[in-house]
Amino acid sequence: MGTGLVRSLAHPGGNITGLAVLNAELSAKRLEVLKEVVPGLSRGAVLWNTANPANSLAWKETEGAARALGVTLQSQEVREPKDFEGAFAMMAQQRPDVLLVLQDALTLQHRKQIIDFALRERLPSMFVGKEWVQEGGLMAYGDSLPDRYRRAASFVDRILHGAKPADLPVEQPTKFELFVNLKTAKAIGLTIPETFLARADEVFE
Repeated sequence: MGTGLVRSLAHPGGNITGLAVLNAELSAKRLEVLKEVVPGLSRGAVLWNTANPANSLAWKETEGAARALGVTLQSQEVREPKDFEGAFAMMAQQRPDVLLVLQDALTLQHRKQIIDFALRERLPSMFVGKEWVQEGGLMAYGDSLPDRYRRAASFVDRILHGAKPADLPVEQPTKFELFVNLKTAKAIGLTIPETFLARADEVFE
């Protein structure tokens, strides 16, 4: 709703409905999760594509969460592929305690570069989806992709049976997943408590 695509979740209006993606709200939660595994966290870097208007909401939410946690954030901004090397160089110089990545098409396309950088700098990192952790990222927290697909199918079914999109409330995710790469944690010298690992939906070793 923050992007202006619908009037409200309950009454989207127009010809749009579907599933909300809580990137902004979950970005703040991801920072809280990082604080759990890096108790001394005081400075974090946020890598994000400023050319994507939706990311501004996530940045503001993350800033608010950081203030509440007593964490100072460094905004590492990219707008196109050539910007990544400069952002990496700046982070290597500033030495933040953690890296939080706001996902969109640009950062997702360059995830190998981002993951390799975090590993090289021994930087605890937090991402959005399971694929980041499978490829070597430390952690990811977000809504369940399989659950999202199942719920999307129900929208398709109702619309094919005559329902108008404007009459179907936009649904928010209800199931969230946490993924941890234990091999990466060991590689960067981070000890993750067993109690935390027990909460993970999947641990990669």
